Amino acid sequence: MVEESYDHVLQQLMAEIVLPKSQRPAFFFDGTTVRMPHCAELMEAYPPTRNQHGESHWPLLRLLVAHDLESGLALRPAWGPVNGDQAVSEQSLLEEAIDRLPPEAIVVGDANFGIFSVAYAAQRHGHPVLLRLTTARAQRLAGGRLADRTDCYIEWKPTREDRRSHPELPAHASVCGRLIVRQVYPRNGAPAFLLALFTTLEDAVTEVVERYGKRWTIEVDLRTMKNT
Repeated sequence: MVEESYDHVLQQLMAEIVLPKSQRPAFFFDGTTVRMPHCAELMEAYPPTRNQHGESHWPLLRLLVAHDLESGLALRPAWGPVNGDQAVSEQSLLEEAIDRLPPEAIVVGDANFGIFSVAYAAQRHGHPVLLRLTTARAQRLAGGRLADRTDCYIEWKPTREDRRSHPELPAHASVCGRLIVRQVYPRNGAPAFLLALFTTLEDAVTEVVERYGKRWTIEVDLRTMKNT
């Protein structure tokens, strides 16, 4: 009842947001870990982290959130254990939560989500993507070194490792989209770097880069959630 109520309220609130006709809603996905109270039930369901010094005191939960770019409204989160036999990854939680998105909403994620399985899951559910890629993955897709002002169409196919971790992928699995590379200059004075993005959007490059540039807002949202 709580979950259905949350989803219903979100739908009502999203209906109040007025966007230009040409603009789709965009949701930023990100994950974090949360320490929970120490008790036997939580210790069993969400095992603590272990290292060479032994077992941590706190049960540890992995939490995935998705927030609307314009309003900050949040989807009902997905979660699971960080450790143990039932451990979940942020990517697997995204594939669970993607069904909660409004129709045709854009999936936006950092390099942790810039993998084939995420792009393919979004495509299967009818959602465009805007994903940051690691330099190594972008170079593989580009077929060589990255160059500023790149904007080219590519067909992204799963690697052997992708198929090993996702054996359910069909033989013909692929995602067609654009590889965009731009040199960006951080506002905090850090050195310039090449930002590599994969998107299935047809928007102008400046709009794509600017939309991704707002990704930091979800970091602030996560910090607020964890502090309260």
